[in-house]
Amino acid sequence: MNILVINGPNLNMLGIREPDLYGKEDYAALVALVEETCAQEGIQVEVFQSNHEGAIVDKIQGAYGKFDGIVINPAAYTHTSVAILDALKAVSLPAVEVHISDVSQREDFRQVSYAGMACIKTYMGLGLEGYRQAILSLKAHLQNH
Repeated sequence: MNILVINGPNLNMLGIREPDLYGKEDYAALVALVEETCAQEGIQVEVFQSNHEGAIVDKIQGAYGKFDGIVINPAAYTHTSVAILDALKAVSLPAVEVHISDVSQREDFRQVSYAGMACIKTYMGLGLEGYRQAILSLKAHLQNH
């Protein structure tokens, strides 16, 4: 099993950016958690982060035929990017959305998730643990389909 974990804009600033909202752990801690979880579960993983919408779209498109599924935190692009939604729909890979904060309890403009419309499940408000849950959920889905 081979999955792609995609992180959107500003996630590289974890630990610095609004630590009361996103926690004090940095991006390296997030990558380590993802890699450790996948190693324990026998999953091959590639972790990708970009602040650029087009790079994220390119990475999703490049996943076709290479990965079995995607875990994605589109960050701010969650609420704005029809392009990321369309890319997820185009590749038709099972995808799980994850958000560190509970976006359902945040500003009105954060209440729409375009990427989530192409995902089989969403985890939010669990901090970095949400990534572990998303990986386990995706693994279970892939094993059952």
